[in-house]
Amino acid sequence: MKLIAIDEIKAKIILESGLHIGEGDSGMRIGGTDNTVVRHPHTQEPYIPGSSIKGKVRSLLELSSGLMRLTDGKPLSAKNCKNLKGQEKEICEAILKLFGCGGSDGEDAEGLGPTRLSFADCPLNGQWRAQAEAKRWPLVEVKSENSINRIKGTAENPRLTERVPAGAEFDFSVSIKRFEREEDGGSEDLLPVLLKGLRLLVMDALGKSGSRGYGRIRFEFEDQAVNQKFQSLVL
Repeated sequence: MKLIAIDEIKAKIILESGLHIGEGDSGMRIGGTDNTVVRHPHTQEPYIPGSSIKGKVRSLLELSSGLMRLTDGKPLSAKNCKNLKGQEKEICEAILKLFGCGGSDGEDAEGLGPTRLSFADCPLNGQWRAQAEAKRWPLVEVKSENSINRIKGTAENPRLTERVPAGAEFDFSVSIKRFEREEDGGSEDLLPVLLKGLRLLVMDALGKSGSRGYGRIRFEFEDQAVNQKFQSLVL
């Protein structure tokens, strides 16, 4: 297996609704916000962890493949591919080549090779940040939420959730390794599978509370050829 290229795909992520990716608070703030967003420890600016995008894209691809019936809710593994045939085997192997296998897969992972994808953390877009500073836009908002007692019709359990507001822009980057196929000297094109996963992410949501309208995003790719492939995908 020979590495022949590492392609980088860049885009802007534009928030269509408020985004909450939590920082994992370990303490309670009396009278403060219950759920704060993840921030860079030096600048205190919100960012989108690459791991959040990678995990959500992988789970959506696995869900769309129909192979979750084999995993008992766990991530797809090389062992799940062993007895598959045809298109199911192809998509199973493509997902594992892109996102990697677990250490427990052992001999079952032979032939799949190393993980192809590397997702970077997504900082605030520089131009958007400058515009926000000039216009004194806040980088986060606090949304009040509660539950409704169905019998009394009253609000209960009030909580405050921090979000990055709609309209904020982040710099997205993912690299994809391309390897030479030993059997014919060509190279596998796994880009369509990655783009399908990103398209599913746009149709679904990123972060917490997607069912309540959080985390709706869109991508604007720098490469127009990639953008055209992305927009023309039929799911």
